[in-house]
Amino acid sequence: MHFTKSLAAVAAVSLVALTGAQAQAPQEQDAAKAVAAARGNAPILAWASKPTKLPAFKAPNKLVYRFADVMAAHKGKTDWKQEVHLSRDFVAYWISMGPGKKTKTAFHADDKTFWEVQSGQMKVTIEGQEPFIAGKHFLVNVPNRLTYQMETVGNEPVVYFQVEPAGEPPQYPLTETPTPVPGFKYIQATYTGHGKYDAVNRPFIDFEKEIVQDGKKTGVWIRDDHTYVTILRSQKGVPTPPDTEWGHMHANFPEFWLIVEGKQQFLVEGEKLVTVGDGDLVATTNGRWHRATATGDAPSTRLAFIPRPDNLHWFQPGGGGGN
Repeated sequence: MHFTKSLAAVAAVSLVALTGAQAQAPQEQDAAKAVAAARGNAPILAWASKPTKLPAFKAPNKLVYRFADVMAAHKGKTDWKQEVHLSRDFVAYWISMGPGKKTKTAFHADDKTFWEVQSGQMKVTIEGQEPFIAGKHFLVNVPNRLTYQMETVGNEPVVYFQVEPAGEPPQYPLTETPTPVPGFKYIQATYTGHGKYDAVNRPFIDFEKEIVQDGKKTGVWIRDDHTYVTILRSQKGVPTPPDTEWGHMHANFPEFWLIVEGKQQFLVEGEKLVTVGDGDLVATTNGRWHRATATGDAPSTRLAFIPRPDNLHWFQPGGGGGN
């Protein structure tokens, strides 16, 4: 009902704009502003492009990576790296770094790199920041052109989920020896400038302390012109919606989610309903309807990864929306 009324309101305002065109200029301008305001707040029914055949999951992408299975695949090893997502915008890995190990100091030219610590502890050193210790469920964010390094702390490996810009190999200061990358060579060159932090984009979020213990309402982890990662937390689950509630879809990019607390359910078009928990990774392709809901009596949280903060969500006509 609200959807129909909203469209009717837009149509009415549009009519005012058309008739105002024959009146005074201020009236025409006011009507145009009213139309723009109405369109910004009301659903607009349009033709959305949708693939005639559901896009397939292309390796390494798949519907679900269960964290327990990832760990089992590397049983007995302390140092490993597994690619679990690749798209036009992002490449993501599960990484384990053994005791006493550390990464090279590196940076990315034009985009952020960011990660979630799943187990163990690491010392994180970011250019211009005081070094800090990141433990379970820490969310770490490094802007472009700021150097960073991670080092395992303690006697157990640190396991973390890291997202980097796709197709953009790391860059290195002159103090490091670059790690070879197929198809690229490293040369000496100069650059200027670097990224920075702000009220939204912080060096880290201690999820367990700030959000779980202190109850801080933090809805956005990362937001810039190319990356948008939200923290979607529910205090308890809801009944599983019927399959006729599709959620939404994206015409131009895939979305993926990392569970960092509790249990959640996902329904992706063409797939069966799945229930996932802490550490599990879920993905969809572009053009597939999808929805996510919390389940169970305990709090649950998912991180939602998408490019561009003002991305377009397509919803089913007359539907309840969904996440």
